[in-house]
Amino acid sequence: MKQKEICNDKIGKRNICRLIPRVDSLMEEKEIREMIREYGYNCVLRVVRQTLDELREEIRNGTREEIQDEIREKIRDEIREETKEQIRKSAMERIGENLRKEMRMNLTSVVNGTGIILHTGLGRAPLGEEVLRHAAAVAGGYSNLEFDLGTGKRGERCVNFDETVCRVTGAEAALAVNNNAAAMLLILSSLASGGEVVVSRGELVEIGGGFRIPEIMELGGALLREVGTTNRTRPEDYRKAIGEETKALLKVHTSNYRIIGYTQETPLEKLAALGEETGLPVIQDLGSGVLIDLAKYGLTHEPMVQEAVKGGADVVAFSGDKLLGGPQAGIIVGRKKYIDKMKRHPLARALRIDKFTAAALEAVFRQYLDPDRAVERIPALGMLTRPAETVRKDAEKMAARLSAVISAGDASSDRTEADITVEACVSRAGGGSLPEENIESYAVAVSAPEITAEELASRLRKLERPVIGRISGEKLLLDMRTIREEDMAYLESVFRDGKILQRDMSPQKKTYPQKNEIRQKDEMPRKEGEQ
Repeated sequence: MKQKEICNDKIGKRNICRLIPRVDSLMEEKEIREMIREYGYNCVLRVVRQTLDELREEIRNGTREEIQDEIREKIRDEIREETKEQIRKSAMERIGENLRKEMRMNLTSVVNGTGIILHTGLGRAPLGEEVLRHAAAVAGGYSNLEFDLGTGKRGERCVNFDETVCRVTGAEAALAVNNNAAAMLLILSSLASGGEVVVSRGELVEIGGGFRIPEIMELGGALLREVGTTNRTRPEDYRKAIGEETKALLKVHTSNYRIIGYTQETPLEKLAALGEETGLPVIQDLGSGVLIDLAKYGLTHEPMVQEAVKGGADVVAFSGDKLLGGPQAGIIVGRKKYIDKMKRHPLARALRIDKFTAAALEAVFRQYLDPDRAVERIPALGMLTRPAETVRKDAEKMAARLSAVISAGDASSDRTEADITVEACVSRAGGGSLPEENIESYAVAVSAPEITAEELASRLRKLERPVIGRISGEKLLLDMRTIREEDMAYLESVFRDGKILQRDMSPQKKTYPQKNEIRQKDEMPRKEGEQ
């Protein structure tokens, strides 16, 4: 009988389905019992049933090439036990894979090979080990989050970190909410609701995710009073706009873009002097706030929080998870009378940070008590300031390790060759920070003659711990500026495994015994009397 006819033979398909074990028998298997201990009985039972249903459906539809081979070579009057055992083992393997896939967390750790340090899609600033240990210790149990250990009474959560924040920034008081957009919403709602806020037309920025300063002002109940032009705003423009309805003067640092050429902006010091003269609070939105002088490390100088406080700003708002290198938060520092007013506002409770963020924030700011220590201990700052020569050496080391494990692979396997080189590239700060800064860097470039760069990138994204790179021409680049020491060993294990470079990554190859395996078993000598 021809193969096509056999594949369409309902009796043949029925016989193949009989090779699939019963649910109750599988649930008694040792491997399944171990899965039950790890994942729970109901979860494992559901996956077992689902997997066996998938196998039966694939057999009925004739969608698997291996099924055709088995029908052609193995269907006899009696199904041989050795083939039945092969199918059982394959089904068990697939159950394990499906179970691990179903129970895998959607939010997972990834290796960042993009070279974008504050990558918004990848969670922006990574936290250092000391910060994580402290935050985990606090969040993992009970803490004095809102408990005054001195009096034994209810306390405020911000007192646990505001002293350290004030020591670092020079401010009188501090408060934190869940991001910088929330910080601006709380500031405007507390200090300017029902009145006008004067702001330069050139500073009406969009801060990412579609959120714009004018929209936040509107939500905060403040009316926008634009002054100056897109490229030039003078102190006189602010003065002329001040009226009876004016509640505050706002200055926004355009951290995510630059206007160059024929420009002029009003320095904070002059705006602060105007605010003091008129009795109006001056609010400074720094966006991606920084606490060290980046120019010291060859980068563009960004306005520092300490400079804004010293320059006369009454209230300063900035992000926690950008150049600061901490957890997501909107940090507000400034004069105590304004911060206290914000703490009493109903929005403060709705926007407050949780215990994990509070603990991480305090730990990060404590590292800034020694700026040199902060650069060493805060990962984002370390990546920003690493010399290009150091990155190049890491790239050469990584390329050599990958080349070695690929060369040591099984030459008889179905794995293609790969070319591993080191290429100069450019890293970015990301997160709306340092938009003009091209940071010199080096990447490990991977190319394979039988696998496109897009396919290689896709395979790396599908790993249990995904690896995210960037494509340049026909090569996949892994920028070593954002790859940490612990990531290097993982990358080596990924390429040692060999699956990333397989010519055929089809999952069907794993379910049924291959044709050559079956044929070899058929050709083995049979016992006397065996049919």
